[in-house]
Amino acid sequence: MSFGYLRLPLVQAPTAVFCQIVGGVLSPFLSKVVLDELDKELERRGHHFVRYAEDANLYGKSERAGSRGMERVILCLAQRLKLRVNRAQSAVDRPQNRTFLGFTFTGGKNSNRRKVAPKALARCKARVRTLTRRTWGVSLQVRIQPLGIYLEGGKGYSGYWETPAVLRDLDSWIRRRLRCGQGKQGKVCKRRKTELIRRGVNEALATTTAWSAKGPWRAGHTAGVQIALNTAFFDALGLSRLESRQRI
Repeated sequence: MSFGYLRLPLVQAPTAVFCQIVGGVLSPFLSKVVLDELDKELERRGHHFVRYAEDANLYGKSERAGSRGMERVILCLAQRLKLRVNRAQSAVDRPQNRTFLGFTFTGGKNSNRRKVAPKALARCKARVRTLTRRTWGVSLQVRIQPLGIYLEGGKGYSGYWETPAVLRDLDSWIRRRLRCGQGKQGKVCKRRKTELIRRGVNEALATTTAWSAKGPWRAGHTAGVQIALNTAFFDALGLSRLESRQRI
C-alpha cells in the first residue's frame, strides 16, 4: 500500500520575491530551475514523485518509509538549496486523503485510481450553475455556447480521471440543469405540449408532461422531457461530454 508522504509548499525560496513582483506566470519556470537539483536527487534515490512549481507529492510503500523520506528531503533542501519547507502544509498520509492540482485517489476495494478532488468537483458544479442559471432568459443554443467552451477546457483534465461513473453522473447532471432551464421558460402549458410533440413525444405523454405540477428540477427528470431533450439533442447543439474523453 502506497503512502503520499510529502507536499512541499516552500517558503523563503529565492523565487518568492520575483513571483510577487513579476506575477505567478513565472513561478513554475523559476521553481523548475531552482528545484531541478531536487528532482535529480529524487530520481537518483528511485522515489516516485510528482511536482508542479513549488508543490510536490512523493510516494512510498509504507508510512514509515514516507516519514523517513520526508525528513531526508527536508534536510536536502535545507543544506543544498537553503530552502525551508512549510511543515504546516506538509504531511505523511495516505494518497486518498491528500489532493494535488485538483486530483486525489480512490480508497477501499478499487483503490489507487485517479479521481477529481471533492473541492475541485464543487468548483466545477458552481461554475456550471452560473452558466445554466434559470433566470438567464436566452435560447438554449446561446446558453450552451459558453458552457461548451468551459467543458472543452475541462476535458483535458477529465482525461486523467479513472472514475468514469463520476463523469457520467456529471454529464447527466449538466443536461438536467439545461432541461430545468428550458422548463422554467416554457410556462404556457399548451405551448409546452406543442413543443414536446414537435420533438417526438407522443400526445398522451406530452399532455401529462405539459400539465404536470412538478417544478422545473423534478420535471427535467421525467420521461417526456428526457425524450424531447435527449443526449443526442444536446450533442447536436455542440454540448461537450466529459465522459466521452478517451482515458489516458
